[in-house]
Amino acid sequence: MTTYGSRGEASGLGRVFFVGAGPGAADLLTVRAIRVLGRADVVLHDALMTDEVLDWAPGAELIPVGKRCDGASAEQAWIDRALVDAARRHAVVVRLKGGDPTVFGRLDEEIDALDAAGVRWEIVPGITAASAAAAQAGHSLTRRGIARRVDIVTPRVGRGESGHGDGRDDGDWAEDLSPSGTVVLYMAGRIAGQCARTLLARGFPGGTPVVAVRAASWPGAATERTTLTALAAAGLPVDARPVVLLLGQALGSRPAAEVVRRRLAAVAVGQAPVAVDAPVPVPVA
Repeated sequence: MTTYGSRGEASGLGRVFFVGAGPGAADLLTVRAIRVLGRADVVLHDALMTDEVLDWAPGAELIPVGKRCDGASAEQAWIDRALVDAARRHAVVVRLKGGDPTVFGRLDEEIDALDAAGVRWEIVPGITAASAAAAQAGHSLTRRGIARRVDIVTPRVGRGESGHGDGRDDGDWAEDLSPSGTVVLYMAGRIAGQCARTLLARGFPGGTPVVAVRAASWPGAATERTTLTALAAAGLPVDARPVVLLLGQALGSRPAAEVVRRRLAAVAVGQAPVAVDAPVPVPVA
């Protein structure tokens, strides 16, 4: 991996690793992520981070900086400042993000803050929610002859974006989507019915298969199957678990009962085989 942000690097500063925590299961982190966490002095982590994931950083100070649409959230400007401050005090700083840091993770804003302060940084990829949800449901996101594109979108907007930031569906997100592919909706559980109505208005067939996956890879994971028309009429029950919506003909290629029957339950592989004290490679500029 390459460490970036070297121009204007200030002396005496630590390095920040943007680490993808994956969907929640501790054994779905990459080996590199585990090694970096094992050497971390401080970890600034998102909400919904499990204790099992945080246990990979036994010697680190843990600072929650998560954002929740229905609860207390850390302001982005505060997170940016906290990262720079942590790099001034520690050698190895981890910004632990759910899923993959490059997907809806406000990554560029935090990188800009580090670059301005001369702090070097590196991205450690993680499993994004789209992949985790598809695995939980027992489906491929693509299927030859049925779906050859995947669109990952969110109907939510942040404060100041598109003129509002209250989580409403402004419809703009659906403009370029195609019924011939697979659509993955992030952060749409609470407005799932409204999203379905938007897609119907954009020409998606009412019978389009929909799979709602709650807490993919977690012990309390659940999968619900419906159609776009039914979702538009009833929406989804709301609970505290994160929801990913998968839509498209690829999701209806096999009977749901067969998917459940053939899919093996996830088996935790444990933590013992992974050496958390392995050194973090630091490339020479």
